[in-house]
Amino acid sequence: MTAGATLRILAGVIAGLGLGVVAGPESGFIPAAQLIGGVWLDALRMTVVPLVFGLIVTGITGTLRQDGAAVTRRALISFIALLVLSALVGLAVGGVMFADWQLAGPLAPPDQTVPALPATAETVRALIPANPIAAAAQGAIVPVVIFALFFAFALARIDAARARALSEGLAGVVDTMLVIVGWVLLLAPVGVFALAFAVAARTGIALGTALGWYVLVQIIATLLLALIVYLLVAVSRRVPMPAFVRAAAPAQMVAFTTQSSLASLPAMLAAARTLGLARAQADTLLPMAVALFRIAAPASIVIVALALAHLGGVTLGWLQLVIIAALAVVNTLTIAGLPNQITFFAAYAPAALAAGIPIELLPLMLAVDAIPDMAYTVSNVTADLGITALLSGREQPDGDAPTGPR
Repeated sequence: MTAGATLRILAGVIAGLGLGVVAGPESGFIPAAQLIGGVWLDALRMTVVPLVFGLIVTGITGTLRQDGAAVTRRALISFIALLVLSALVGLAVGGVMFADWQLAGPLAPPDQTVPALPATAETVRALIPANPIAAAAQGAIVPVVIFALFFAFALARIDAARARALSEGLAGVVDTMLVIVGWVLLLAPVGVFALAFAVAARTGIALGTALGWYVLVQIIATLLLALIVYLLVAVSRRVPMPAFVRAAAPAQMVAFTTQSSLASLPAMLAAARTLGLARAQADTLLPMAVALFRIAAPASIVIVALALAHLGGVTLGWLQLVIIAALAVVNTLTIAGLPNQITFFAAYAPAALAAGIPIELLPLMLAVDAIPDMAYTVSNVTADLGITALLSGREQPDGDAPTGPR
């Protein structure tokens, strides 16, 4: 999504908030705004299940085809461990900063009833879909994700030619869904305007205040993750901390200005040379990290789900929190590498839907996502370079084999 499109969406939210506050709760335009916003949201929601299934299967099969060298295996294990840590940071920061979030009541429509969460035993039993097609038709995200995981790992064990044909077919489904998402997002300024107008007309300035606090929570969690990366580098002592800070700075500046980890890759490769990291290992690890490892994403997904739960008046139990964190990690690994605005719903909606949280306000978070996205990208680039520094050996000036982990 271009910067111009992002600005148009943000302008739609601001206009909707302003006019909604002016119109007030007695406005006769609220039903029309709810209808327009609801239709637009449903158009986005219809792509979630096929997109999530296709992305998980193609993402995992693509990862399993990666080179099986020891450095690659260590990288994948490290990615997963740090993504789990990111989800836990999101739970901790969101739990603390949303604990005393004082609102004038839930921002969900007054006629919308929040579904009661099922008992724990029933929820666990429902994780394995007896009928995957029925689960997909009902929008039951967790069973769909679990079936996709089984499908992807089983696909890697059948005849290579058939597996490749199935993967290519699902890649075609993903590409088709992304085209549909692109079409729907062309109307995003209208859709988010209608949603913002309807909510702001009922709640006054409460929605604007809530979105501002949400952005602050996202930025704090993201910067905390970057600090954790610096601490890991300092504790490991594999590279001098001052040298790492200096080497990472140019890549971080590119990340901040472009909001693109891929655009920052040349600067990260240059930083690896400056730090004296083994060229062969760094040249393998950095592209892998850019493609698969976005440390800010799980925390961001968890925070979105917690914010939506507060805004929708949903109380989450421990099992719902576990499901949210797990889906945040899975979605990050399988959806990484695609533009955040395009895959926003595929990445963020499943965790909320799985926990029974209304997602009607999710498009408004997409609209303001451009603000914390600069912090996301800086943290992602810092983590990409940090994990490369931790896993790579040192380049030897005499051309001998690099030192460090094998």
